[in-house]
Amino acid sequence: MTNSNTKALSEVGVSIWLDDLNRTMLEQGELTELVEEKSVVGVTTNPTIFATALKDGAAYDEQVKDLAAQGADVDEAVFEITTTDVRNACDQLKSVYDASNGQDGRVSIEVDPRLARDTEGTTASAKKLWGTVDRANAMIKIPATVEGLPAITATLAEGISVNVTLIFSIDRYRQVMNAYLEGLEQAKANGHDLSTIRSVASFFVSRVDTEIDKRLDAIGSDDAAALKGKAGVANARLAYQAFEEVFSTPRWQSLADDGAHVQRPLWASTGVKNPEYKDTMYVVDLAVDNTVNTMPPKTLDAVADHAEVAGDQVTGNYDNAREVLAQLDAAGVDYNDVVKVLEDEGVSKFEDSWGELLDSVKGELDKAATK
Repeated sequence: MTNSNTKALSEVGVSIWLDDLNRTMLEQGELTELVEEKSVVGVTTNPTIFATALKDGAAYDEQVKDLAAQGADVDEAVFEITTTDVRNACDQLKSVYDASNGQDGRVSIEVDPRLARDTEGTTASAKKLWGTVDRANAMIKIPATVEGLPAITATLAEGISVNVTLIFSIDRYRQVMNAYLEGLEQAKANGHDLSTIRSVASFFVSRVDTEIDKRLDAIGSDDAAALKGKAGVANARLAYQAFEEVFSTPRWQSLADDGAHVQRPLWASTGVKNPEYKDTMYVVDLAVDNTVNTMPPKTLDAVADHAEVAGDQVTGNYDNAREVLAQLDAAGVDYNDVVKVLEDEGVSKFEDSWGELLDSVKGELDKAATK
């Protein structure tokens, strides 16, 4: 039976994607249960998720043993392991993909984060991942770094669906949407059917509050304290306003007439970091039509248990959101510095997680080779 809270969120127009994936989940039918019981219609992965999954080890032992026997190096092994999980998840979500006409039933896999500042390397990695997973409902995650923007366009131009990740600022988000439109225009020129291309733009939420709250604590005034926990939602709400603006232009309409779909905003980093905040705030407060909310299991469980879904909480709150950012500026919080720090940290954290993943797989390969 479908949970009433997740059902209500879906009825607002929010697609619930799970921010987690591991082989045990796939083998034991947990993903199928989440689709049936908690309205989950997609999956996102990242290097941290895979690193955590590989630490459990047992579910991957047989494949690691086979890879060791084949003489695979650590990079080859990680590539095979992660693409296998994503391919199998795509197969399990194929019915959702078909029922939603390709909008959902999506599984995202990220390019090697060490390529975040390498345009050509990112594009090549995206093509290789797409070809290896070989499923129409896959999405390739590309970071929204300056170097990533042309890679996003180039990947879309090949007819490949893209999940743009690590977006923190509204200005960068506008650049991402422009990269999407350019990619569609090039895809059309290359003869691709635009109706087969899908994209989401992953706008991070809780990390914005974590960084800004730290700065507000350093300021130390009562006015600063009153602004804590407000920036992430305000920032995302204004991103949605930008989404509405861009996808109502004549440029967009021309592409839509050729079958193109909007690039939906995806609210990422929705697990609450501060225990003083409501654990469903980045879900309920950002409920609005034509969006995706990707939730870690703990947040999904909280939503299912006690979320109070009250319809669209975004489009009527643009003035309030602008006021929050204006107050933060007046308090001395440098927004441009915040988003730069967050992007740099985001790339670094994914690189660190990728390193952990490589170390874990290397250890397993070494053990398998000695048996």
